[in-house]
Amino acid sequence: MIVTFTPAFIATQLIVPAGLKKFEYRDKIVRGLTIEVRATPNSVPTWSLRDKLDRKSTYDYLGNTMELSVSQARKNANVLKAKYALARKQGTAPAEDKIEMTLDTFMADHYFPYAKIHKRSWLRDDQLYRIRIKEKFGEAKLSEITRYQVLQFQNELSEKKLSPASQDHHIKLLRRVLNLAVQWEFLEKNVLTGIKLRLVDNELHDVADDEQLKRLVEVLRTDENRPVCNILMFLLSTGARLNEALQATWAQVDMEKGLWTIPATNAKSKRSRSVPLNESAMFVLAEAGKQKRVEAIFANPSTGKPFTTITRVWYRLRKAAGITKMRIHSMRHQFASLLVSSGRSLFDVQVLLGHSDPRVSQRYAKLSVQALREASSFGSVIVPKQQATTPPAPPEAVAEAIVVTEKEMQSAQILEFSKAA
Repeated sequence: MIVTFTPAFIATQLIVPAGLKKFEYRDKIVRGLTIEVRATPNSVPTWSLRDKLDRKSTYDYLGNTMELSVSQARKNANVLKAKYALARKQGTAPAEDKIEMTLDTFMADHYFPYAKIHKRSWLRDDQLYRIRIKEKFGEAKLSEITRYQVLQFQNELSEKKLSPASQDHHIKLLRRVLNLAVQWEFLEKNVLTGIKLRLVDNELHDVADDEQLKRLVEVLRTDENRPVCNILMFLLSTGARLNEALQATWAQVDMEKGLWTIPATNAKSKRSRSVPLNESAMFVLAEAGKQKRVEAIFANPSTGKPFTTITRVWYRLRKAAGITKMRIHSMRHQFASLLVSSGRSLFDVQVLLGHSDPRVSQRYAKLSVQALREASSFGSVIVPKQQATTPPAPPEAVAEAIVVTEKEMQSAQILEFSKAA
């Protein structure tokens, strides 16, 4: 659609028509200046200069509408158009300039401006690139990076005693960067397609056993730092991510329905989801409500704003419970382990934890098999039932994880905080 770009138009009328994933608006004033709008939640419209080379449309990314005003975008577009015009006059096609572009230029001018909008973990990409990738490939032209060179780089990372997962992160970033270079027509093909990764299973399952969990719950119920203890108990009762809990507000919670809606801006998947609140979670919210009421549920009493970190307090609480190797994120694994160990399916885990990919939930498959094995022992006919392996009785602190009705999935009590209070 061709329109005249104005600040008012950009503020109110950049809409993706129903049924489309993205839509493009073109400027009447500067030919080729476009704004792409995507239907995904919280996406920011982006400026590009559209040009035609050999009857094929190409797009040069200029920035997003939060970074560039209309006048700035038009100015940048005209500068780029002048550069292209001069290149054509001198007989040098812009496409050739693209092929001769170094990786460092591509990262600075194209990849990172894009990643800052579309990827929450772009700072990690910046770290990987600056520390190791730039030194090795920064001055190399995109078209000159070879698969063999990257395999050699992979071996060098291994010699530096980086973990297999860290090695893979470097290669995955390079592969993604070259994929985008192909997508944006800076390259003909990605030489890293199908490159073999280490893919070593180094997932941590540092969850507490029954006795440790009982001690931890007791510490969280009684320690004097109530705000942080409430955060940790909430994580343990919902399986939420720490960032989701820290940014939780009272406006997101429906106490009557027992539902907490995590907005897309706070969710790792960038999709909003509703979390059913069990009795333990409701108890924690009631406890948090006794503090000075502000917008954030778990506010720092000193500032009235959300906590930025609770790690040091966690180390103290963990030590008090006699636990040495358990991370805050393990509260999420603990919740999932309780679900699976009590017979819930991996699909239940996927839905309740908000995994966008079911493969992520597969890490709990071993626990699921164990639960089925214990259930199967009740069908033992050769060996008398009393001699068969029976599931151990759950500790007092652990109750049934999830109750499924025909209408909806609702969560039941996982930790009996309210009973002990």
